[in-house]
Amino acid sequence: MALFKEWEPDAHSLAAIWKIEEPEAFFVDQTGVSSDIKSDKRRVERLAGRFLLQFLKQDFPLHRIYKDAQDKPRIPDDRYFFSISHSYPYVAAMISDKGECGIDIQTWHDRMETLQHKFLSEREQQFFKNDTRLITLAWDAKEAAYKWLGQRGIDFIEHLPIGSFSELDDYYFFELMVGRPGDTRPLSIEAFLFEDFGLAFTTK
Repeated sequence: MALFKEWEPDAHSLAAIWKIEEPEAFFVDQTGVSSDIKSDKRRVERLAGRFLLQFLKQDFPLHRIYKDAQDKPRIPDDRYFFSISHSYPYVAAMISDKGECGIDIQTWHDRMETLQHKFLSEREQQFFKNDTRLITLAWDAKEAAYKWLGQRGIDFIEHLPIGSFSELDDYYFFELMVGRPGDTRPLSIEAFLFEDFGLAFTTK
């Protein structure tokens, strides 16, 4: 067992982080799910994500996951809302029985500093002062918001702008205004840093 962290983001949701240390066969045996993804690493990430959903909710119907018209993963009747993210060797998952949710995990990569202009406006870049970890956390926050929103064609700079960013007791908070013009809404994102990765999530 390689459970890294498990928590309750709110009264209606569960979340967990798993560090992949098991062979692929473990996840296949536990879930009854298989995958035809060619990359060994991506295949075990996918299987571990499915396993983590069932770890959080034993009755989660893994075999009934489908993509809606916007390519957002769902299960029939929205019995549970859920989100999965992986950045090898870590996988994160979140389940809510009340409403949409989003989670994103990313291990550290120095290239985030050179790529930040692709997802952060010049104003947003000032928040993070070329700090690779904070830039990565901003990416996590926007990815979590994107998964929560569940719409195609979203531009991370134009449609997911960060209004504010703050830190309190090792927790980080983002306030975004998400959506297209005429259909925007505020969204709060929580985040935290670990030795190997950053993670952000939302159920708001």
